Amino acid sequence: MALKQISSNRCFEGFQKVFEHDSAELKCKMKFGIYLPPKAETGKCPVLYWLSGLTCTEQNFITKAGFHQAAAEHGLIVVAPDTSPRGCNIEGEDESWDFGTGAGFYVDATEDPWKTNYRMYSYIKDELPKLINANFPTDPERMSIFGHSMGGHGALILTLKNPGKYKSVSAFAPICNPIQCQWGKKAFGGYLGSDVSKWEAYDATQLVKSYPDSHLDILIDQGKDDQFLSAGQLLPDNFIAACTERKIPVVFRLQQGYDHSYFFIATFINDHIKHHAKYLNA
Repeated sequence: MALKQISSNRCFEGFQKVFEHDSAELKCKMKFGIYLPPKAETGKCPVLYWLSGLTCTEQNFITKAGFHQAAAEHGLIVVAPDTSPRGCNIEGEDESWDFGTGAGFYVDATEDPWKTNYRMYSYIKDELPKLINANFPTDPERMSIFGHSMGGHGALILTLKNPGKYKSVSAFAPICNPIQCQWGKKAFGGYLGSDVSKWEAYDATQLVKSYPDSHLDILIDQGKDDQFLSAGQLLPDNFIAACTERKIPVVFRLQQGYDHSYFFIATFINDHIKHHAKYLNA
């Protein structure tokens, strides 16, 4: 699969690059950001995947999160894909900010007209890692995942649906129980249809109830002043309760005074990089 380099910038002795490729899964051109730490010039490195939230592209994380120094120090390749297919000419894909373009929700759509292109779950799970491992100096056995908001939801469900695939998982202000919130109901209804039982396959709070073991160390940071927390879109308490019942350890940190923005992410990103490095470099 041919990669086209869009940009390359020296950063903390490594390189922050952006590439474009034709996605077989999504049937459109897709971009992703990739940070190659200095260590990648001499050997294979573990890979940490970042999933962004609603309205984001690959640019938000690589320009705003301030993760590069920690990734360089710990020798981690960091991959930040886009959040949905782009330019598929589907009627209605650009009508709202929380559905369609920029809002793939990391599911494989089953409904027309979305099911042909909106297959972000399979793209993140299979196609993208194969592409990364084939073109960059990665250690395919060492892979972790984290994300923000809709992307935090994506990181949690990918980990819970694929036990052992990821060495570690963390999230910033994740949508924890999408079948119970307005964002989730709108997205899942559109992509997956009206049968609510099918939605449960992409809901972290539901998935954790049947997770096969407790060997999972989840880190979640949540801003206390997050407007979407108070609006009932994130519902972390439901997820924590389900984890507690299954004796799955969650470190949940409610951060006083912080909101849903990248200022919040940048403040605690080093903690998350360290969390993943502990498992990826073990």
